[in-house]
Amino acid sequence: MPNPLQQTIEALAKEKGIEPDVVISAIEEAVATASRKYYKTGEDLKTRFNLETGQVDLFALKTVVEQVATPATEIALDEAREMYRGLYGDDVANSIELGDTMEFPKPTEVLGRIAAQTAKQVIFQKVREAERENIFGEYNQRIGEVVSGTIKRFENGDIIIEIGRIEAVLPRKEQSRAESYTPADRVRTVIKGVNRSAKGPQIVLSRTDPALLIKLFEQEVPEIYDGTVMIRGAVREAGDRAKVAVFSRERDVDPVGACVGMKGTRVQSIIRELRGEKIDIVEYSEDPTAFVTNALSPAKVQRVSIVDDREKVMEVVVEDKQLSLAIGKKGQNVRLAAKLTGWRIDIKSEEEKRREVEAQFGSLEIGEGDAAAQMDALFPDTPQSGDESAADLSAEAVEQSEVGDSAKAPAVESGDGSESVQADLSAEAAESGEAATAEESEPAKADEQV
Repeated sequence: MPNPLQQTIEALAKEKGIEPDVVISAIEEAVATASRKYYKTGEDLKTRFNLETGQVDLFALKTVVEQVATPATEIALDEAREMYRGLYGDDVANSIELGDTMEFPKPTEVLGRIAAQTAKQVIFQKVREAERENIFGEYNQRIGEVVSGTIKRFENGDIIIEIGRIEAVLPRKEQSRAESYTPADRVRTVIKGVNRSAKGPQIVLSRTDPALLIKLFEQEVPEIYDGTVMIRGAVREAGDRAKVAVFSRERDVDPVGACVGMKGTRVQSIIRELRGEKIDIVEYSEDPTAFVTNALSPAKVQRVSIVDDREKVMEVVVEDKQLSLAIGKKGQNVRLAAKLTGWRIDIKSEEEKRREVEAQFGSLEIGEGDAAAQMDALFPDTPQSGDESAADLSAEAVEQSEVGDSAKAPAVESGDGSESVQADLSAEAAESGEAATAEESEPAKADEQV
């Protein structure tokens, strides 16, 4: 039949979730610490728990030497053999050799009340350390896992949640601003981390981490749980909006439809769990332009162009009436889309893009005019490229004037019929002018009809 102390050790170990050997080791170390404070002899004291009697035996260890230099830790060979001969017989006494370590029992009944209090404190400390180490080893492997707990109390804005027999903390910065709780409420959280050196609750929970959203989708959507549909990314602004990128490994499975569910039943259950947080489910694509287009939903994108592939900068053009929807409230939609895709997104309306293009063309025309002015200033006598047509026209005019003079000369010399020749020339000029006018007027009339 086990002794009462051993039963108490087993009950304590079961309650704290630790091994009984840890409790026994704590008791042995506690008695050894109390004994050193009581005896103060400088001896090398050692304790051993006796499973049969339920008592902790105390020994002073001494090394067998030829000549004793430190009586507290050393003993002569002859003295050691003499002491053991009377207790264990000649065979045991004669087997003692130099360098052996011998145990000499010491009483523990004389330790007193102060030594007992010291032993109690050491035992509690060792048990707490063992419990924390056990919790760390268990929950460190469960980071990112969703757990359910009951709200126990509030401490300076933090929420203490009871998970089974362990208390965890939900810090204020990990709480959603759209949520409020009261004691005894049931809440689902994700394990954010485990703090090993904390004196209070070690497990840190979160309600704002995107891992909570991913785990909720895994619990609600069977296609995600079995790996048919994969979540390629999730971003959140807790309490307001979230975006999830999904990808289907099978062509016949619609990833967005699988996550939404029949009449939105699947996603609605997640929205209720997150207290009304809006969730945009978008389809993932290897093409960055297509992925950005999907990520900006529900806004409709007109054009997408990559500005800088290395720095991951992308320009998006939307209709004027879609600009506010694409940007979102306080830039929330485009901010979440940028986090989800990993690209820096610059959104512009069609009107803004048109003005930008016109300004670019205007600057190009102004630049050409400045260049011509600079060339005129440097070479005033030389016609520039823009004056070539004027120079050609002036040359033709000079040639025509020379031809005209030569043509007029015979008329003037003949004296007879000069007026008829000039009249014929003027008539031909008038006819040619009327024909040109008629040709120019016909396209104008056509334009007016159109």
